[in-house]
Amino acid sequence: MSTITTNGINRFPVSLRHPKGYSPQAVGVIEAAALVERYVIPHRDSRRKTGYQRPTSNARVNKLIADLKRGQVDIPTALLLNQRDFDPRIHLTEGDDGTGVLKPNGSDLYVVDGQHRIEALAKLVAESPDVWSSYEITFVCMLGADEHEEMKQFYVVNSTAKSVRTDLALDLLKQQAENDPMFMETLILKGEDWKVDAQTITDALEKTRLWKGRIRFPSEQKGETTIGSAGMASSLKQVLGTPFFGAISTENRVKILEAFWEGIASVIPEAFGLKPGSPADHVEYAIQKSTGVMIMHQLLIPTLELLRSEGKSVVESDSYAEVLREPLLNLEGDTGEGDVARGADFWLSGVEGAAGSFSSNAGRRVLAARLRTSLPEVEVE
Repeated sequence: MSTITTNGINRFPVSLRHPKGYSPQAVGVIEAAALVERYVIPHRDSRRKTGYQRPTSNARVNKLIADLKRGQVDIPTALLLNQRDFDPRIHLTEGDDGTGVLKPNGSDLYVVDGQHRIEALAKLVAESPDVWSSYEITFVCMLGADEHEEMKQFYVVNSTAKSVRTDLALDLLKQQAENDPMFMETLILKGEDWKVDAQTITDALEKTRLWKGRIRFPSEQKGETTIGSAGMASSLKQVLGTPFFGAISTENRVKILEAFWEGIASVIPEAFGLKPGSPADHVEYAIQKSTGVMIMHQLLIPTLELLRSEGKSVVESDSYAEVLREPLLNLEGDTGEGDVARGADFWLSGVEGAAGSFSSNAGRRVLAARLRTSLPEVEVE
């Protein structure tokens, strides 16, 4: 739907709505040049108690500009505007079929939702008017609402919107990168390509013996799972940033991780429900929960360097079991009941174990450092 211009006055074909209890609304499409001529962002002035919009984030605006220029995004969601001084005799030609033509006639359009999108368009139009002036964006415009009603709508939009869960976002990110090479290039430029690699590894790990049925993917029930896919993917960020692990193929990364965890399980099988007489359901242990996984993947980094310095295989579980046996069996800490838990018992969940006291970011760093210092020293020839 294109803008209609008659005698220099912008006219926008619209569909009309009359929500019960609210001002009438017009739904249509507006060209960027017409919008940026007359928009007003009612920023909050706490002293005067006027306005309601947060300060514009230049970083968000510049990011959207860059993405629009690269053609990586569009603006598919509608702006929410308001024409405060609306007069149907002046500003609207209404038909009998619920449609009409909105004629701003120089009136200001107040931005209720979409300030960063509009600021980005304003900069693009100013920079390259021949390219961006005719860019069309969908809008919903309240007709004649006052600032109080704008505030109510702003509150509804910003307090009831729910962000996408991290696990779902990563899953969608991976799928989009696989289907669009240009999108992957954008992630590389942003330094976010590790997210795709981490999600790919997470998908593959779920098929291994120790992790089958333990990783919870989007929309799945908790069941016997011990860690969400987002938690697993996030735990891989550091190791993916190392020169060796970051440079090898996904297949070899998965082989290393599978061998690493099998080596750990051979040292403390109770924590994985693998030892006769141990609990059948190792959900009672924390080592395969977020805390344990984050800590062990931090430990993987120096362990890999040690094995490579000694010329040992990094894809065989025995290599990891040999190196990690002493650190894992000697690991101890105070339980919630005041006792000392050691070895596999350290990883018991709840007050019976000691791992729970290291669940914060600082705690995980401390525990990872303790385990790291108990590894053999790397020999340099």
